[in-house]
Amino acid sequence: MSNLTLEDIARQAGVSRSTVSRVLNDHPNVREEVRRRVLEVIRQTGYHPNAAARTLASQRSLMLGLVLPRSVSSFFSDPYFPRLTQGIAQACNHYNYTLALFLVSSAEDETKIYPRISRRGLLDGVLLQSGQIGDQLMDRLLASNIPLVVIGRPFNPEGVSYVDVDNVNAAYNAVSHLVRLGYQRIATIAGPNNSTVSIDRKEGYTRALLERGRKIDPSLIVEGDFTEAGGYYAMQALLPIRPDAVFAASDAMALGAMRAIREAGLRIPEDIAVVGFDDLPFAATAMPPLTTVRQPIAPLGFKAVEVLLDLIENGVQPPRRIIMDTELIVRDSCGALKRRSP
Repeated sequence: MSNLTLEDIARQAGVSRSTVSRVLNDHPNVREEVRRRVLEVIRQTGYHPNAAARTLASQRSLMLGLVLPRSVSSFFSDPYFPRLTQGIAQACNHYNYTLALFLVSSAEDETKIYPRISRRGLLDGVLLQSGQIGDQLMDRLLASNIPLVVIGRPFNPEGVSYVDVDNVNAAYNAVSHLVRLGYQRIATIAGPNNSTVSIDRKEGYTRALLERGRKIDPSLIVEGDFTEAGGYYAMQALLPIRPDAVFAASDAMALGAMRAIREAGLRIPEDIAVVGFDDLPFAATAMPPLTTVRQPIAPLGFKAVEVLLDLIENGVQPPRRIIMDTELIVRDSCGALKRRSP
């Protein structure tokens, strides 16, 4: 039975060769009844595919590329990216793919890396963490026709497959929560203005206030950079304006804001309430525990791989759009628990 081919298995199972290939790669787009039938034929015949032969026959490398716009140091210091990469790596292991990581922190890096990731035969597809205005690497990859999934809403999403959370609605719910608690001067520490994540979360902030008849005070909107230090300095700029609550567009910035508030001799949430975004592990152990928007970072990475495999198997058109759910996690830092107490 060692000379069996995919065609032999397909013939005995009454399916196409490509269906057998999808079953062997544990691809999600196979009906369960068909999957069981193919696996039963494989079990009965004792078929064992040769990995190298499969790669040559399919003209695929069984390798995916992950491109992150980060330096090596910031990749390891920002807890978001290791969690995202964990989900991507788990999916690659599950579907028998190898993951190649490319860190791009400058135009020079992009110039060096682009020929490698777009070279025919090296990668079957690419995952790109993007969402910045004027992202030329995304445009170049789209033009190369390599299957591409962007993690985060692109500034111009036309023709692009991407996975994301609804950042506008998530921020809207977080700020609405603060409004319902009675806070009057709600500030926000936003991300960089060239980031779609920042744009969307700031839109959710302004929408929540406007829908409740609040005026937008530009002095209560300060730009950060998604780091703890950025949140610290942004909060220092806000303190003289005396907000009574602040929505930070990331947990890291919320942590920095909390440090600045404590150093000013103020209490959280009695003097200033704080809400973050991400629900990273340190949010639950912060002092006080941080109210935050939980987004499914690792599952987002896993889903991005599944969407990319769908593009590889079935073509890049039409573009796929996956929006995943978020959840507001209420802890002590927003003051809700104290206000509910008798």
